[in-house]
Amino acid sequence: MHTIKLKRVYESAEKTDGYRILVDRLWPRGIKKEELPYDWWPKDIAPSPDSRKSFGHKAENFAAFEMAYRAELEANDFSTEFVDHIRKELESQTVTFIYAAKDPKINHVVLLKEWTETQLKK
Repeated sequence: MHTIKLKRVYESAEKTDGYRILVDRLWPRGIKKEELPYDWWPKDIAPSPDSRKSFGHKAENFAAFEMAYRAELEANDFSTEFVDHIRKELESQTVTFIYAAKDPKINHVVLLKEWTETQLKK
């Protein structure tokens, strides 16, 4: 089985990215839709607008955001479909979650990757 990678949308796409999934709810600033190579944009797996706004990409809000987002993922009717789709793609290629956040460690994508990998083991 292949792996899940993380990459900012502002980095160049590479063949090694495999299946590219835009995991943000909002379209990334400064990028035209025809200029971003991606295979899937499942907006419903991203944090809710309320969670995103309360987080504000501030480190001091990350712990509370993590709890809220994980709860959203567990309650999200779309989560099973999302994980099943990832599982299928990983059979044949790497999956890369692409995102716009500036901080590579304090963002929802890190949490989504951890959560997805846990779900894949079930």
